[in-house]
Amino acid sequence: MNEFISLFSQSLNQNPWLFIALSFIFAATIGSFLNVVIHRFPVMMKREWQQECNQYLQEYHADIVTQIGIDKLNKPIDSFPDKYNLLLPGSACPKCKTAIKPWHNLPIFSWLMLKGKCAACQAPISARYPIIELITGLLVATLAWHFGPSWQFVFASILTFVLVALTGIDLDEMLLPDQMTLPLLWLGLIINLNHTFASPTDAIIGAAVGYLSLWSIFWLFKIITGKEGMGYGDFKLLAVFGAWLGWQMLPLVILLSSLVGAVIGVTMIVSKHLKQGNPIPFGPYIAAAGWIALLFGQQIVDWYLGTL
Repeated sequence: MNEFISLFSQSLNQNPWLFIALSFIFAATIGSFLNVVIHRFPVMMKREWQQECNQYLQEYHADIVTQIGIDKLNKPIDSFPDKYNLLLPGSACPKCKTAIKPWHNLPIFSWLMLKGKCAACQAPISARYPIIELITGLLVATLAWHFGPSWQFVFASILTFVLVALTGIDLDEMLLPDQMTLPLLWLGLIINLNHTFASPTDAIIGAAVGYLSLWSIFWLFKIITGKEGMGYGDFKLLAVFGAWLGWQMLPLVILLSSLVGAVIGVTMIVSKHLKQGNPIPFGPYIAAAGWIALLFGQQIVDWYLGTL
């Protein structure tokens, strides 16, 4: 077995394009699962919040429970089955409820073969599914090209998978779940004990500075305007990149995310896709900027310093 692994690893090192192709296929398959995470995880969170609220009311506010009625209080907030998680129930067409066959669930290709329609009822299937699969595959293929077969590639891929899920959830729900950001934060600190992307000292300082920088801006903005300019999830996501890349990359991440966010926000306002004053999620811009800094941060910094 060890000999087989050694030969396989040697083959990948000698054939980088094979490694890139295999990485794309594997990541696109993971992207199919990320579609499930993006759709189901917020539903699971809302159900958990409802259960916690109901339990609190039943324990401490019996008069309110009596007034509302226990049946109404425990009524589900959605129409999904009672047993609903990332694995159950199996994937099915939202219109006709027909279970999706395994050969109809192949990343990207199944959607193209089915021409974007359900095999059973011909209801349209959102192009969002193959797009997320394609983006995930391309991102990880880029990591394979950049890092090659290495632990840096493995950890960078894990980071990328979670960033894709966080981006989709934030776009849909304006939410960056702690259940995803906090494990990433701790993972970044742990892997950098071996200087994977940064030194342990730089990672610890980066996590603290990443969180406190946006936290300070949040409170300064709130004191001046009385409004909340961003969510706490944004603080934690920037802390993630501080923990993974070190504090030195944080100015670049903040600059890139702010620039991209400003350009897209103004474009959406001008094109009337966003009313002025309406909130837009900032997490996707932090995620994109952090991912770029992961691969090309030092080159960008060196280029900028060379132009001064």
